[in-house]
This record gives sequence, C-alpha cells and structure tokens, in this order.
Amino acid sequence: MTASWLPNLLRSPLAALISEDCTVTLVDQLNILEPHCLRHALSKGLGLGIVLGGCVVKLPQLFKILKSRSVAGISLSSYILEILANVITIAYNFRKGYAFTTYGEALFIGAQNFVITLLIMSFTGRAGLGVIAGALLLAFTYSLFDISLIGGSLLSTLYGLTIPLVISSRIPQIYTIHKNKYTGQLSAFAVFNYFFGTAARLFTTLVEVDDSLVLLGVILATIANGVLAAQMVYYWNAQAPKDKYRLDTKKNE
Repeated sequence: MTASWLPNLLRSPLAALISEDCTVTLVDQLNILEPHCLRHALSKGLGLGIVLGGCVVKLPQLFKILKSRSVAGISLSSYILEILANVITIAYNFRKGYAFTTYGEALFIGAQNFVITLLIMSFTGRAGLGVIAGALLLAFTYSLFDISLIGGSLLSTLYGLTIPLVISSRIPQIYTIHKNKYTGQLSAFAVFNYFFGTAARLFTTLVEVDDSLVLLGVILATIANGVLAAQMVYYWNAQAPKDKYRLDTKKNE
C-alpha cells in the first residue's frame, strides 16, 4: 500500500468518512479523477455539509421570531407536518442502516422545527396545547424506533406517506405567501438553504442510497422547496399589507 503523506490525525477521520479504499486512491495515490471514489467523496462531503447546515438552518427563523415577538406569515400546520416527516424519516433511515450523512439533517431540523412550533403556539395563546403536542410527539417517536410496536412494513408505509406529507407541509406556507403577497417573518436564509440542501441531497441519494422511495421523496421535496424559494425572490421587496397584518393560524391550516 502506498505510504500516506497525510498526518494520521487528519487521515483517520477522512477514511472513516469516505472509506479506507477511497482514501488510498484519492489521497495516498493522488488519483483524484478515479470516478467511483470521486463520486463517493463528493457525496460524503455534500452529505456532511448538509448535516452541518441542518444544525443552523432554522436558527435565523428562530431568532427572527424572538426578536420581532411575531409569527406573522408563518404557517403552524406547515411546521407540524414537517416535524412528523422529520421523525419518520429519521426512524426509517436509521432502521434501514443508511449512513447518517444521507439523512442526519432531519434530526437537527426536526429539533429546531419543534422549538419554532412551540413558539408559534405560545405567541398565539396555545402554550398548553403545545405541551400536550410535545408529549404526543415523544411517544410517537419512541414507537417508531421500537420494532415490536411498528414493524418494518408499517414503517415503510409511514415513510411513503411522508412524501405527500412533505409536500403538504409546504403547501400552507406557499398558499399563505401567495394570499398575502408578502413573506412576513419567514427567513430567507432558511428557505434558500432548504432548497439548495435538498438539491444537494438529490445527488447524495443517487450515489449512496439504493431506495426508490427515498429518491422520490427527495425529488418532490426539492421541487416544493424550489417553489418557496421562487416566491421569496418574487416577493423580496413586497411590503406588509396596509391593514394591520397578523397571523390567523386557523385560516392557514
């Protein structure tokens, strides 16, 4: 085997990420154009970047809500549906044994979505309902990881349902923006990161995950996020409606 010029402190985590064989090919032998390892390394790098991006993607939205003390223009039903999709996605991929870099962002995005959902409920006078919803979500999440409660076939069915669920989670937000001609407190950073993240996830799924169900979900999520990104661009300089603008959650659900 060719001796490595890279210090072991850097080589070991790299080998753990892209595999020992591809580390030898790309790093030790400097054969950076080898097709298989190049695709694999690009996929792993993108996947890791998406997971790291998922750690912060909703923080601007969270801080924007806290700063303005307002949830105007933000759809509660969108967040609830997205959280359900997040936890099912995590359980399905974990139990299938797929690499964490192919789905890990769902864990961090789900946690941030949960906090934002609690804030929406709190600012609309439903904090008590938020506590109950949180307890039910924890119980549901536990059941997804317990094979004695939810078997593999049922989990696959639930994951299949997340595909329309993800699309459904975007529709209320898309409709809210279209109706008001205004993006309100919606974070541009979060919207664009979602779009570029799902577009990159499409590549990693094609390279690493041999699962048509996962691929279909990523394709449709990319399209839905693309619509939101387009709305954000179109209404970039739009002003709030002349009448006092406030969130009417019931109308948006």
